[in-house]
Order: sequence, then C-alpha cells, then structure tokens
Amino acid sequence: MDGCFPTGDVASIDVDGYLTVHDRSTDIIKSGDEWISSVKLENIAIAHPDLTDAAVIGARHAKWGERLVLIAVARAVTKPNPAKVMAIFANKVAKWQVPDKVLFVDELPRTATDKVRKARLRETFVDALADRDLVKPT
Repeated sequence: MDGCFPTGDVASIDVDGYLTVHDRSTDIIKSGDEWISSVKLENIAIAHPDLTDAAVIGARHAKWGERLVLIAVARAVTKPNPAKVMAIFANKVAKWQVPDKVLFVDELPRTATDKVRKARLRETFVDALADRDLVKPT
C-alpha cells in the first residue's frame, strides 16, 4: 500500500477527518456476523467499583462462532456477584455485546510493556462457554 504501513489496528475516519482506533485486529471478537470491540467493553468493565482489571475475549461457541467472556480481577478477596458485575453494561452497549460470562482471576497475564496477553487468555479460556453451548447437532 502506497504511503501506508500495516499496524494491526482497526480504525475509522469520521466525516470531519478524525481517526478513531477501535481495537487491535487480533482482539476484535466475531460473534455471528457482528464484529465486537473488546476495548470498548473493557473500558466499561474497569469502571466497575469491584474490579481492578479486566479483559474481554472471544470463547468458542457452537452457534455464534465466538461469544464474549469477561476475565476480571476483583478488588477484594471476596469475588463480586457476577450478575452485578454484568449489570454495568446495561444501557451502554447493545444486548448482544454484553459478555455471556464473567470469570475471576487473581491477575491478568501481562507482557514486559504491561499489555494484557490476550492470546494467552484465549488459549486458557477458549472453552469457557462449553457449558453454555446448548446448540445440539441435528
């Protein structure tokens, strides 16, 4: 591409010429025919008063290909109620963008530059929704 170089970012330019970076191409979650930004959901989750850190990944799903899982670090030793954590997404995103499940971990794996190692999270939690894959082969 002339004058461009691949960054791996997914971005858009609005009518006023402003560039918005939505996510890394490797972190976008494809659920059915929809593309969902993990960054947007993580920013909402981190605002929850009972969480200190969060990451959103796509886990395997029989019907949709991938569905969202929130991997969170609780502020206290006692884990918060998952339903109360998920309630933070109400009226902020479309219902189909709300994660299907929240899992609590002691800490998120990070790189030397302090970025969350989402590839490692995807490897670890790829089947996190196996108990929710209720679609039976016909």
